[in-house]
Amino acid sequence: MHTLGRDRAWVYSHPEDALDPATAQKFLALIARRAAGEPVQYLTGKQEFWGLEFEVTPAVLIPRPETEHVMEVALARLGERGIKIHMDTGAPRETLRVADVGTGSGCLAIALAWELPHAQVFATDISPPALEVARRNATRHGVSDRIHFSQADLLGGLEKTDPSSVGARHAVPASTQNGSEFDLIVSNPPYIARSEADQLQREVLDHEPHAALFGGPTGIEMYQRIVDQARDLLRDRGILVLELGHDSADHVREIFEAQPAWTKVVITMDLAGIPRVLAAERVR
Repeated sequence: MHTLGRDRAWVYSHPEDALDPATAQKFLALIARRAAGEPVQYLTGKQEFWGLEFEVTPAVLIPRPETEHVMEVALARLGERGIKIHMDTGAPRETLRVADVGTGSGCLAIALAWELPHAQVFATDISPPALEVARRNATRHGVSDRIHFSQADLLGGLEKTDPSSVGARHAVPASTQNGSEFDLIVSNPPYIARSEADQLQREVLDHEPHAALFGGPTGIEMYQRIVDQARDLLRDRGILVLELGHDSADHVREIFEAQPAWTKVVITMDLAGIPRVLAAERVR
């Protein structure tokens, strides 16, 4: 399908068609690269996430189905705040301010902008090539006017964000004019321990960006930094949603329990029964 530039229906309905030599050579070259361990998503340059198709390159982590749980939890925790109008009056709801930390391909930021038309989204990544991919994806899905991408280490610099730096489609409440408070912060941070590198599949270790994979010697180092920064940036009742590594749930929960600024700390399992997403609410 990728080599021919045709969809599945066309392939099934033309079984008698023979590949021309150039197309066959291209197909076999892709097969050889796949056999050598290169992920299919990098061969085709795309991956679906939340029903949307994203461009992916070796500059970004390939979006995983597990990360869709971050979307599910974030939207559920927002509740009525995620609806663009007040259901009782029909009046437009106040603008949401959302941040995606370590955006990579932009899958979370863009999916949230897609689901929350009254949101302004700020997406950060430390990698300029990753940000270029994310910007292209935002343009592709028609949400670039509501997402501000910036090169930053985690949440660095977001305390200085200006609401007017993102499309002025929605009025900004006076309470957010200082640009320092967010309603929702999400992140799928690097969470693999360096000592576990030899346990990764070759498709991951040899091809995906290490900066997006490894969180430090133990794999949980990023969480403490994100929690500390989010505590200062979230408004009252603001929500923080984090994807968890396969064995990091207890360690990350301890970070929240050590800080009185957090309440309603809940961990959600993925379909494999692994603790996958932690969500907490900021109280001031």
